[in-house]
Amino acid sequence: MKLELSIALLQADLFWENPDANRASFEEMIWQVPKGTDLIILPEMFTTGFSMQVEQHAEVANTNTLKWMQQQAAQTGAVLMGSVMTKAQGNFYNRMYVVYPDGSFKTYDKRHLFGLAGEDKDYTAGTERVVVEVQGWKVFPLICYDLRFPVWARSQHTDAQLYEYDLLVYVANWPAPRVNAWDTLLAARAIENISYCVGVNRVGEDGVGASYVGHSAVYDYKGAQLTFSDKAEIMTAKLYAEELKTFRERFPFQADADQFRLLD
Repeated sequence: MKLELSIALLQADLFWENPDANRASFEEMIWQVPKGTDLIILPEMFTTGFSMQVEQHAEVANTNTLKWMQQQAAQTGAVLMGSVMTKAQGNFYNRMYVVYPDGSFKTYDKRHLFGLAGEDKDYTAGTERVVVEVQGWKVFPLICYDLRFPVWARSQHTDAQLYEYDLLVYVANWPAPRVNAWDTLLAARAIENISYCVGVNRVGEDGVGASYVGHSAVYDYKGAQLTFSDKAEIMTAKLYAEELKTFRERFPFQADADQFRLLD
């Protein structure tokens, strides 16, 4: 496990339903990310914005945007993470890609679909929790509305492994009117799971009039905010493995956590 994990959060306005423009815009941001960064995180549906126009704009799985992410990961030496409107096996998914410099990748499909916007009518919910590794760190990627459901994010321990992950990542298009919930729940997820927690949101206004004020942030395992922004910019932070380990050893709250199994 790398002692210092360097991460970059790319908070930006998005071009509505315009993948080419969004990829170009984020490519310019990625060029400015400091060398040696281990993980670069983009917002939810970073190529289109939070659109329900799946028939017109969903990409066939593992095509244009994945190839672009593979190229960016290879050029920077960093792992890239972000979600994309995706079509696979006749269904549509809000799919997170986690892409490594060697071209390999893993995916997570958003579990909790936002019914108020009709996401549950246009997309298929994911069923699998996916924990990935970045430089030896165990990272749990989740998407936007998942943040409201702590059971799905709860670190599950076993006799052999007390902590399921070290870093919880949420990518989002979380609107301005409810941003206080975003701030509060990110800190809560960090505290209750004794894990670093990162949230990457967008700014600006989308094609249906929803406004976004960012509030992308990094929280440590005590719920302390390490970095925060409400404007379009690249945010960076370092996460420290020894500090996390020391805190967990001193305060082993996870050992007293309820053990459970998700039924579906």
